[in-house]
Amino acid sequence: MSDAPKAPRRSNAVLAAFSTVCLPLAAFGVALPVTLPEFYATHVGLELGVVATVFMAVRLIDITFDPFIGWAMDRTKTRFGRYRPWMALSTPILMLAAFMMFVMVQPGAGPVYLFAWLLVLYLGFSIGTLGQLGWAAVLAPEYDQRSRVYGWWQVFNIIGVILILILPTVVIQTGIGDYADGVRIMGWAILIALPVTIGLAFLAVPEPVNAGAQPHGGLGAYLELFKRKAVRKLLLADVVLGVAPGITGSLLFFFFGQIKGYGHTEASLFMLLYFVAGLVGAPFWAWLATKIGKDKALAVASLVFAAFYIGATLVPGGNFAVTAVAMFIAGLPYAAGLFLLRAMMADVGDEVRLETGVDRTGLMFSILSATTKVGHVVALVPYLILQGVGFQAVPPVGGNSPGSLLMLQILFIALPGLLLASAALCLKNYPLTPARHDEIRRELEARDA
Repeated sequence: MSDAPKAPRRSNAVLAAFSTVCLPLAAFGVALPVTLPEFYATHVGLELGVVATVFMAVRLIDITFDPFIGWAMDRTKTRFGRYRPWMALSTPILMLAAFMMFVMVQPGAGPVYLFAWLLVLYLGFSIGTLGQLGWAAVLAPEYDQRSRVYGWWQVFNIIGVILILILPTVVIQTGIGDYADGVRIMGWAILIALPVTIGLAFLAVPEPVNAGAQPHGGLGAYLELFKRKAVRKLLLADVVLGVAPGITGSLLFFFFGQIKGYGHTEASLFMLLYFVAGLVGAPFWAWLATKIGKDKALAVASLVFAAFYIGATLVPGGNFAVTAVAMFIAGLPYAAGLFLLRAMMADVGDEVRLETGVDRTGLMFSILSATTKVGHVVALVPYLILQGVGFQAVPPVGGNSPGSLLMLQILFIALPGLLLASAALCLKNYPLTPARHDEIRRELEARDA
């Protein structure tokens, strides 16, 4: 067993309070790739290609925000902590964006409206998520405890996704309104949850401060991180693990509606079961990471994910129960990449602090956030491909052409499956083993003392 120094073990109550912030942030996280593109294409009335172009353009701009936000976070020193002031700043920005994107938008709103408010939303989302990830990294510096913190983080992320996905279905089934009303109520739920959960975290959760020199260097420090083998492998894995579910989310309603013959509510339930399974499976992957290391656990999860996903998508339509079970099984490995990659990047941050004497946690998470967004950008390319082969979001009389429906199946089934499997290859010969990280923690503890 490890003889690395033991950091204070955070109570479950503290980790739960910290992780409640994931509820509204995860709601944004699922709305951005899944709900909003489809909502703006069908209910607001923008063309598929226009929606894809606007989302891709905003995400490419947003990627440039991340290194500056990360750099600024690493230079922040206040009596409230390094990351909490940034999370406070993100709250009003996200509340305004949710109000305009979900609640106020009307059919006929143009691409300029979508572009402007999407840019505001992404700015707030970047600040909020980077602040929370940085805070998580300093909350538990020890290898296995860090897996536990990010495991809690991921569990609440999935709960947030499940709750927000249930809302439109509940609105429809109870007769409160239609799907568009459900999306507006989704916006109100996010608006209310943001100040409540962030306030709770501020009151209940400490923010330890890492020892280390004031960060220095701008672009050079950012580029220097890419020279590290561990960083490059994590970023490659993050891109492929981001693109695969991004494609699944962006095409899910089209696939289950036009290929399998299910309605919007049924497709939402399949997605809900998929995320519930991620919640059920998360503790297993966290446990496996403590037994064989985070990198090997993630490689196993990626291969299992690819096999389960392809199997679920090949289940014939017409049998709701069988498809529901298949989608649940497919979602069991879903959470592994999301929390293990972030825990692994925090581990690399310890190595950087040992070698440079500088805490670059914010900058490192900004890189990971940027690659996640690259994945989201690439995940929208299928919208452009589908428009190119004549596919229509609202099918014409007689339905879409057989060729366009075949392309939809290739993009939804084969492409994500191959991407998920490739993540295991990205992680081969990952250099930062549990033993090496224990050694780093011992040296850091001795130097900080």
